[in-house]
Amino acid sequence: MGLRVLAAMSGGVDSAVAAARIAEAGHDVTGVHLALSANPQSHRTGARGCCTIEDSRDARRAADVIGIPFYIWDMAERFQRDVIEDFVSEYAAGRTPNPCLRCNEKIKFAAVLDRALALGFDAVATGHHARLVDGVLSRSADQGKDQSYVLGVLTREQLGHAIFPLGDSTKAEVRAEAARRGLTVADKPDSHDICFIADGDTRGFLSKRLGAAEGPIVDQSGAVVGSHQGAHGFTIGQRKGLHIDRPAADGRPRYVLSIEPVSNTVTVGPRAALEVTSITCGAPVWNGPSRFDDLTVQLRAHGEVYGCRFEETGGGLRVDLDRPATGVAAGQAAVLYSGATVIGSATILSAS
Repeated sequence: MGLRVLAAMSGGVDSAVAAARIAEAGHDVTGVHLALSANPQSHRTGARGCCTIEDSRDARRAADVIGIPFYIWDMAERFQRDVIEDFVSEYAAGRTPNPCLRCNEKIKFAAVLDRALALGFDAVATGHHARLVDGVLSRSADQGKDQSYVLGVLTREQLGHAIFPLGDSTKAEVRAEAARRGLTVADKPDSHDICFIADGDTRGFLSKRLGAAEGPIVDQSGAVVGSHQGAHGFTIGQRKGLHIDRPAADGRPRYVLSIEPVSNTVTVGPRAALEVTSITCGAPVWNGPSRFDDLTVQLRAHGEVYGCRFEETGGGLRVDLDRPATGVAAGQAAVLYSGATVIGSATILSAS
């Protein structure tokens, strides 16, 4: 007997094919589009953004082609509170958040899953490129599109009610299948950047909400080498857009090394000063097997992986890397893997 499955349909090709596959497998599928914007635009700007009126119509058309019921759930208020306001407050505190990770944690697999289970559904299916075997999360077959990192925050219970039908397929195969199925989103561009910042101008978005506040850019000696209009406009490892008045003595580029929100100070220095080998994290979420080998850690979405060791420390986690990493920012997630399998994750607090 099939499952009752709620298919989250964004209006893109991945979620449409995921819903089609679940329905074809004999499950009782209902499509739902999450309205996350209080004032949705009519159309996308190129491949940027999502949650537009156009996206909801694309999702409805896909559901009609598949032959499943379709609804729109208004999650705008929850999204504003748990994702957008969290994003702004994290930047204000000098950290660099990942809103996709937070959306998966707080919206798709908390608010939506809770409502789905309350309504009698057995599981939620999404178009994420990741594999799930017996409730254990692993990397997608398409390494270039793998999204296991942004799902690494989910608990075992949440993963136990999740279905990721695309994990064994490449993006090219998904698009070809969409075309065969007559889904009009087959050639629709992927959404990039942050969905609620449609023009891609993160600094401008933050400035409107946090205001301009001039502060110094200093080098490692404390000497002022420039100024800025708000420390929230920077992230660790940033090289471009620093507008430094004086070049470094060696003529080499400088990078953002630290952000101090209280004094509104941005410190810059050479790339070598970005290198870290020890990372301190908050409370971990363990969602994979308890026995593992070939341990690695990924420190940002689509970032490199590093061999590592870890130790639990009084409610937190310390991760020691086998080789130096650069651009490690507080607020991002450290996701631990055993080979291709996710072991768990924790939020980065600091690195040295």
